[in-house]
Amino acid sequence: MNNLNLSTQFIVHPSGTLRGVLRVPGDKSISHRAMMLGALANGITQVSGFLEGEDTLATLAAFRAMGVHIEGPHQGQVILHGVGLQGLQPPTTPLYLGNSGTSMRLLAGLMAGQSFAVEMTGDSSLSRRPMRRVTEPLTTMGAQIETTAQGTPPLRIKGGQRLQGIDYHLPVASAQVKSCLLLAGLYANGMTCVTEPAPTRDHTERMLTGFGYPIQRNGPQVCLSGGGQLQATSIEVPADISSAAFFMVGASIATGSEVLLEHVGINPTRIGIINILRQMGADIHLHNEREIGGEPVADILVRASSLHGIHIPEEQVPLAIDEFPVLFIAAACARGETRLTGAEELRVKESDRIQVMAEGLQTLGIDAQPTRDGMVIQGGKIQGGVIQSYGDHRIAMAFTMASLCASNPIIIEDCANVATSFPNFVYLAKQAGIDIQLKVTGN
Repeated sequence: MNNLNLSTQFIVHPSGTLRGVLRVPGDKSISHRAMMLGALANGITQVSGFLEGEDTLATLAAFRAMGVHIEGPHQGQVILHGVGLQGLQPPTTPLYLGNSGTSMRLLAGLMAGQSFAVEMTGDSSLSRRPMRRVTEPLTTMGAQIETTAQGTPPLRIKGGQRLQGIDYHLPVASAQVKSCLLLAGLYANGMTCVTEPAPTRDHTERMLTGFGYPIQRNGPQVCLSGGGQLQATSIEVPADISSAAFFMVGASIATGSEVLLEHVGINPTRIGIINILRQMGADIHLHNEREIGGEPVADILVRASSLHGIHIPEEQVPLAIDEFPVLFIAAACARGETRLTGAEELRVKESDRIQVMAEGLQTLGIDAQPTRDGMVIQGGKIQGGVIQSYGDHRIAMAFTMASLCASNPIIIEDCANVATSFPNFVYLAKQAGIDIQLKVTGN
């Protein structure tokens, strides 16, 4: 959790080349879901490769607060003694979820089906994030949920409500909303169906199947019936492609670079970063492709290349929604113009990632023009400067990679939340060849 009395800076000096064999932390999305379904399964679930970041630890702590016995985490190993779908106990205090929108939105679905009331809170950033996208369809299912007048946290969920399955068409592609409603559907009478306008990450569906819960897929629609049971299993969490993305871009833009990223999840609903970079001319090869625990995995080899600007295909946007901060850095280092449209979702992440990235790129001398649903970037020469990350972990890590093409040092403010998704980022960045210093000072 970000200590309000401390200021955390990255000071990054221009450094030429990225090289090495790297293993980035476990996938955040899969780690969240492993904690949730393992806690609610019958029996003991063993998880390896768990991401020990602040966001996922918030999910783990929430289930501990509701009476689930959890051993670990220790070096990525977690053992969950599942209590079954009806076995959670009322927490004695509000569930504090830090900076984790995934925790709050997915837990909203699970908590809507409990016999007891729950309040969920978060830090100042999470407390500004929109929750109506989940509370409105949950209310349609029969849940009773209070938010602020603006539809933001805290969420107060009344217990003992009888949920009814619904057939819901997502207005905007969102894996978090889809997952929230499917998890609520575990407790609902009848069938819950979600139809999405474009493919989004499908970790929830894959993992429900891994826990023995029947899922029906029909094109863009996924359905389940309430009243079933989850059976404990073993889960091996692959390395997070969203974390690997920083080094994929870094190796692509830094002359002479060659990086091998090991054991990375390449779920087809998450590989927009690979598809987009390849269209820009990146030299990316997948080796040792395999499937582990229902998730496709590969080692990703990236070599430096000469990137060129593109109009990013809108069908790739949901497949790369978390990777756009660092893709904007790739665009800044590419020849010509890169144009992104259809990405309004970026404005309601941990920060307004369209506006914050545009401001940061402009600070570094790049012509970056924000639009309602994206950005237009003219490739150019990155200079030095002071960047405000506004506490957004992906903004901070993206501008770290910009240093590889910069003419002067880049100072990035407010970087404490990098620990939410990538707790050893600075160590790995140094190991790969980035000249980065972490500076923590008191306010």
